[in-house]
Amino acid sequence: MDQDTGWSEYASGSTLGGEGSQGGIVVRDEGYRGNLRLTYEADEARSFHSITCGIAGWLRHPRFFDNADAAARAFEDMKPALEELGAKLTEGGPRSTAEGQAVGHLLAAFVVRFS
Repeated sequence: MDQDTGWSEYASGSTLGGEGSQGGIVVRDEGYRGNLRLTYEADEARSFHSITCGIAGWLRHPRFFDNADAAARAFEDMKPALEELGAKLTEGGPRSTAEGQAVGHLLAAFVVRFS
């Protein structure tokens, strides 16, 4: 966790150790300014590692890895890109269909970059 950048434990760490949305155990869960989130899940027994990134009202995107090192690097690499994308979006989601369509290319570019 990097306090200098504004990222901190999501929900005061209450999600750690629980089952995540991808079926692994949440080993790291961080949020940024209440609308960005990165959740890292793992299950070493099946070499499963996933990171789900989200922007409230806009995006929920899971990524999958076969080792912890790659997942840990990706977790950190995604932070600045997620911050940059989040800064271009209306907080809480699109206010209209037109607004959603206008930024669809930004969301798509992020998903392609981090797939």
